[in-house]
Amino acid sequence: MSYLSTMSDIVLVDIHDNPIGTMEKMEAHQKALLHRAFSVFIFNDQGEWLLQQRAADKYHSAGLWTNACCSHPRPGEPVAAAAVRRLEEELGFQTSLQPAFSFIYKAEFGNGLTEHEYDHVFMGRYNNAVLPNPDEVAAVRWCSAEEIRQDLQQYPSRYTAWFRLAFDRVAALQLP
Repeated sequence: MSYLSTMSDIVLVDIHDNPIGTMEKMEAHQKALLHRAFSVFIFNDQGEWLLQQRAADKYHSAGLWTNACCSHPRPGEPVAAAAVRRLEEELGFQTSLQPAFSFIYKAEFGNGLTEHEYDHVFMGRYNNAVLPNPDEVAAVRWCSAEEIRQDLQQYPSRYTAWFRLAFDRVAALQLP
């Protein structure tokens, strides 16, 4: 597990996404405190979704399939800028992103950590090479919404908590 992926401050927020302080990321997850996050969903011109399988040594949800990328903005960093930065760090490309919606969720993991996030969802389009960072991503794949929906129904435990919660809303908004 890389030092950079676990030892950084994140922005604590209230239920209206107003900043109320910062805290080291692991401590915030141990205390289940609400914090700012983002999730990026990428589609190609065929309408397929770019999914990533989280690296095996991630601090939670390791090996699970999820949206193109997700993370936390740094203190003082605009959420949209953080989403663009993280997309390049995890998958090796940049593309224009549009804000879609936000939601709050809470998911407990068996390792004593809890994600309690005010999650900003962004959507974008991309059709070129994906260059996954092996420290962050085990694999990538492109899938249709119907393939994902069927797999989610049969094997929900293969996917991250936030992806399962956001899937239907993203599918309804998918870029044309």
